[in-house]
Amino acid sequence: MSGDATAQLACFRSWADAQASASAQTVQPAPPATAPSVQKTAGGLQLPGKAPEAPDGKLIGCRDTKYSELSRFWELQRGTDCDTFGIRGYRPITVAGVVSDSVNNNPSSPAPGHSVATPFSYERSEVRLQLSVRTKVAKGLLTSGTGDEAGSDSVWVGYTQQSYWQFFNGNISRPFRTTDHEPEVVYIYPHMIDLPGGWKYRLSGLGLSHQSNGQSLPLSRSWNRVYLMGAAEKDLGGDSSLGLQARIWQRLRESSGSDDNPGISDFIGRAEVAGTWQINKLHSLGMTVRHSLKSDARGSVKLEWMKASKAIADSAALRYHVQLFSGYGDSLIDYNRRRNVLSVGLSLVDW
Repeated sequence: MSGDATAQLACFRSWADAQASASAQTVQPAPPATAPSVQKTAGGLQLPGKAPEAPDGKLIGCRDTKYSELSRFWELQRGTDCDTFGIRGYRPITVAGVVSDSVNNNPSSPAPGHSVATPFSYERSEVRLQLSVRTKVAKGLLTSGTGDEAGSDSVWVGYTQQSYWQFFNGNISRPFRTTDHEPEVVYIYPHMIDLPGGWKYRLSGLGLSHQSNGQSLPLSRSWNRVYLMGAAEKDLGGDSSLGLQARIWQRLRESSGSDDNPGISDFIGRAEVAGTWQINKLHSLGMTVRHSLKSDARGSVKLEWMKASKAIADSAALRYHVQLFSGYGDSLIDYNRRRNVLSVGLSLVDW
């Protein structure tokens, strides 16, 4: 086009228009990176990138909600197995404020040298702390079925510690009034036996328990017992179910010289029945009754209400917890003293 000025001008205009059009176009931003997903399981939130699955891709059995609550809690079926030596919750891990109708400022026992001579200055308001964990140490000892639905027996070791802390009592430097320690070992054998009314008998157990407060005289209290237990459950549909557990125990004999608390079974009891009603995914009610199995009918009644704490951690394992206790044995130091106790707090259950 060197000899044609008109063609040169037309070519320049075409190039200029193309440049203007290109500069007017906006650059689209790159889409944001996808944030790691947060997985949820029956036990609560999992960390980003942590799937609620075992390395083989299978859902972890003791968190798999296709199995019943009792099956998951005691790992009664092979499909609910979470293997041995993992740490699991046992009784609720609790922090609660407590008020009672009385406090034991003069702990006493019929055993010689086990009664306090100078009264303490405790207050009726305090804090209750409870820690309770367990681990499965053996499995499949007597059962030999195959497949996820087959039963699996197991041996568990547990530990529960409960403390009453005089947190509001600054006049005596806020001491721990008492702390009870309870290690135990229990063998669990699974069942799947149909009962009337839609109930299913799910397990039998044999346990050995030691409970003591670790104190010296005159406050020392302790006992050992062997117990038999059984549990049944009923599915009400959806997230609703009923559970029933019974235990009966026999105290192991001690010599009169080493018995810190003679007649403890006549006060705390020789058997208990615990019922639970899982109303829905958020709410549950429970009642535990202990009885001395004698005509004087000593023992205790405990009522509990729990609500899953969605506001705090979106976790079914963390719950608001209200408990009302009436009777004997709220703690070992109170084994022969009747108390009415109301506690309100937070509990972590079966984590």
